[in-house]
Amino acid sequence: MRILAIGLLFLVPPVRLAHAQGTVPTFQRALGQGSYTLAGRDPAQAGTTTILTVLVPVTLTFDSNKTAGDSKKIAGKPFLMDAAPDVARVLRSPVFSKFAFPTGGTTQYADAMLRATFPKSEAHTLLGKPEVKPVKIAVPAGFGYVLTSKKTGSSMAVVDIEFLQMELFKQLPKQEGKLVMAMTHNTTYYAEGDATICCSWGTHGVDSATGNSFVLGSFLDAAPTVVEDGDVQPLTQQLAEFINDPLHDPLLSVSLSRSRNVKAPGNTFPGWMRPASMRPGDQGGCGGTGVASQYFLLEPTNTNLKNNFPASKAFAADLGGTTWHLQNVALLPWYTGASEGLGSTYSFPDARALPEPARPCPARGGRSGGGRGASGPPTPTAAAVPVSGPPNGHQLIGYWAGYGGPGSTIPLREVSPQWDVILVAFSTPDRNAPEGTMQFHTPAGLDTEQFKGDIAWLKSQGKKVMISLGGGGQHFTLADPKRVPSFVSSVTAIVSEYGFDGIDIDFESPSLSIEPGDKDYKHPTTPSIVNLISALRQLHDHFGPRFMISLVPEGTQIPSGYPSYGGQFGSYLPIAYALRDMLSFMDVQSYNTPPLEGLDGEIYQPGSVDYHVAMTELLLDGFNVGGDPRHFFAPMPADKIAVGFLTGDATPAIVGQAMDYIITGKAPAGTTYKLRQPAGYHGMIGAMFWTIDADRRGNYNFSNVVGPQLHGYPAAK
Repeated sequence: MRILAIGLLFLVPPVRLAHAQGTVPTFQRALGQGSYTLAGRDPAQAGTTTILTVLVPVTLTFDSNKTAGDSKKIAGKPFLMDAAPDVARVLRSPVFSKFAFPTGGTTQYADAMLRATFPKSEAHTLLGKPEVKPVKIAVPAGFGYVLTSKKTGSSMAVVDIEFLQMELFKQLPKQEGKLVMAMTHNTTYYAEGDATICCSWGTHGVDSATGNSFVLGSFLDAAPTVVEDGDVQPLTQQLAEFINDPLHDPLLSVSLSRSRNVKAPGNTFPGWMRPASMRPGDQGGCGGTGVASQYFLLEPTNTNLKNNFPASKAFAADLGGTTWHLQNVALLPWYTGASEGLGSTYSFPDARALPEPARPCPARGGRSGGGRGASGPPTPTAAAVPVSGPPNGHQLIGYWAGYGGPGSTIPLREVSPQWDVILVAFSTPDRNAPEGTMQFHTPAGLDTEQFKGDIAWLKSQGKKVMISLGGGGQHFTLADPKRVPSFVSSVTAIVSEYGFDGIDIDFESPSLSIEPGDKDYKHPTTPSIVNLISALRQLHDHFGPRFMISLVPEGTQIPSGYPSYGGQFGSYLPIAYALRDMLSFMDVQSYNTPPLEGLDGEIYQPGSVDYHVAMTELLLDGFNVGGDPRHFFAPMPADKIAVGFLTGDATPAIVGQAMDYIITGKAPAGTTYKLRQPAGYHGMIGAMFWTIDADRRGNYNFSNVVGPQLHGYPAAK
């Protein structure tokens, strides 16, 4: 359970501090207290530098069990995403052809951007006519999938960016003095080997293995309607970021992302805020300390929220009878502020896209949402709404995150009465005990006996209190069957000591990852999954039929099993299937999840009612795992299904509309997804939230609205 997914990428090479300088000319400029390296010709030197270029159209192949727009199997034929036909169009675009820009003159995109940055420069940096070197890369299950719109017949691929970069440069040795510009077709990317860290249009910098300077982006052509950007916009985004940060090393940056006091290669700026005006519904936030945002490499001009396809209002360039979509990007002065030699515009090509320089990130600390008591957590300024009426089968489920530290943790006894199931987060792996051992300690600042007393008191009020195992960033596996006894005995001890009603399983990627060759969710062979199923059955047998077990998979671990099965995709399906007879409920995280396909054959992005409903109905109606009708995942009982929401991501209105639609069949205005069961699923449990603590700090903004709504429905049959 996490606000920003941080996966463990086993493909990344070990941390090293030596770094190649790339294969293209660069120059340095001292600005204020910093020194910055850019690609191209030094603006202080008149003349032209031509960068030799290798254009690499990439053909991606995916194992597929369906054709575009339907579920018919293609016997023995992979699904192709081929960028070769896009080469001619890219050559005609302002990436390589001259265009009359508002600033920078009549020239190529990258050159005009540099000249807009340094308006007094007499220098030019041009991309030479490229060599074309096609490559083919097979994307195995677990490293990406394809989404297809039934309505338009067009497809989008979602691929592991680090995997693709490494596969690309296995085929391309060092290109001395050249820039490698690789392009895929209709492809978006996730980072750190974790599809919950999505989505970007590509990457750039210096490849660790070969020392090649490179740009990797996508060409967008007839993409589904959910994709707003077009044609060369992703390529111009990554090209601009490469010019502004040519020594960025994507793979090394990933491996250093958790290392303190170790600077990753590339330019570093004061932490900058995303302009709130560019992100409807978002009040901004720290974008990072580099060119473009961390993980996603998005521009400050991008308007999309996390987990969606990138989107930005493009600059339209009419050239050769075609309107090209070019990325509006932040210029160096936007990051650094005014300095001698730099222009007074902050964005390119449209100077109006960023009218002001970056605002610095505020210092960390402080809380919002109510006053603070003399020695306690923030005090709500609204009262919690009491529960009225008898239980009706619908429940409000929430995580109590008791790790705020002394004086900031909300006692369990003080949670809103609207919460029916309280999941205590987390029991984590004990690194100082035999492998497989879980641990739990009373949160700091709370008395252990009082904590146990609060659990007993909540249970006396008809509440269920469970301990959640795992959590985001906690890598845990039972790959060795010898670990199972330690796991079972340690969890048994925790449940018994504190009096929990059961356990909640929150082992996130990559803790659970389907191994290659494991293709049938009904008969899993991946040891970590097989052994976990065995351990959970042992716990249930020990405590008896009243012992509760719940699953809280990420979107990649259940709904992503529809377009693809393998690796992180669908990794909870064998567990859900094996535990159907004893499972209390399952609430899929409808956040920290990439764009996915619904049963109607259309693509949906997180955050909308359509997405929440479409992903939930996959479980309520059943689906072909990996698109293969031979592996149908049968519908789960409605009284075992809830939807997971993030308090900082959703709104009470969106949650309420989604609940109404799923349970009663009443579709709110503006939705496009049509339920396969038009009357809704009356027995569906309700909603889960991360976290109860955040809801309280927000004056019970979710529990006071969604709780009474759920408890007010007619009793589930």
